[in-house]
Amino acid sequence: MSTTVASAPAAPPRAFSANDVAILCVVVVWGTNYTVVKEALGTIPPLAFMAVRFAIASVAMAALLLAVEGWKPLSRPVFLKLAALGLVGNTLYQLCFILGLANTTAANSGLLTAVTPVLVAALGAVLGVERPGRPLVMGMSLAVVGMVLVVAARGPSLGTGTRLGDGLILGACACWALYTVGIRSVGNEVSALRLTAITMLTGAPGVVLAGVPEVLALDVGSIGFGAWAGVVYSALVPLVLSYFIWGRTVQQVGSARASLYNTGVPVVAALTAWGVRGERPTWLQALGAVLILGGVLLSRRK
Repeated sequence: MSTTVASAPAAPPRAFSANDVAILCVVVVWGTNYTVVKEALGTIPPLAFMAVRFAIASVAMAALLLAVEGWKPLSRPVFLKLAALGLVGNTLYQLCFILGLANTTAANSGLLTAVTPVLVAALGAVLGVERPGRPLVMGMSLAVVGMVLVVAARGPSLGTGTRLGDGLILGACACWALYTVGIRSVGNEVSALRLTAITMLTGAPGVVLAGVPEVLALDVGSIGFGAWAGVVYSALVPLVLSYFIWGRTVQQVGSARASLYNTGVPVVAALTAWGVRGERPTWLQALGAVLILGGVLLSRRK
């Protein structure tokens, strides 16, 4: 007597949720921020820009935390963990990224950041924070290939002249991966707002101090309104608002899945450069964008 076992139907994709909308908004903000920062750096030195930006963001984040939740003491182990995440995800990350970008090309930096989602998934699995399933791994692989195509179309050039900058950018990727997985490991015992505020406030002093010499040397009168507006915008929206949304989303959906959406940042950056600076995308970038979208959709299958 033979028996036939019916195969289970393919699991439907997860419903599109508010978390997806939120993280897509972050991708748009971070993607367009490249153009904003590039315009501001035309008149403001990198470390000075970074220092002023973080000073504004820290004050705004502290005020927001006090207004919404007030001051609530944390246990010593939790505070120390958040302080360490602030040092890695803000101080070290920002220094590596800014100094790396100053010593390599924009194309190289974009290409090298393609490893970030892979690092996040690998760290999460090794540390036992979360183990990505097959759909997420497949989607991530597809999206990373797409991200490489988008950035490679700009003409990366990896050589001895950019070796220092390239190494620093990879260091920044490692810092961001540690920060993202660290957020997930904290769990829901700390609100997303408090987590973001404490990590920013503990990480900001190093960033600000690193830029003090350039800030003191600034010729304020030579800096136009547009550059200052770029500093304020870059502090309040990509840092304060987007970091808060990022922390909340990682807590809700996991570090690997949230990081997958980061592969869309180069696509947004390319489209922004097309609209603002007239840099027309190539067919290779269009193909990369399709692969990224396909990877995100594939990752949503259960």
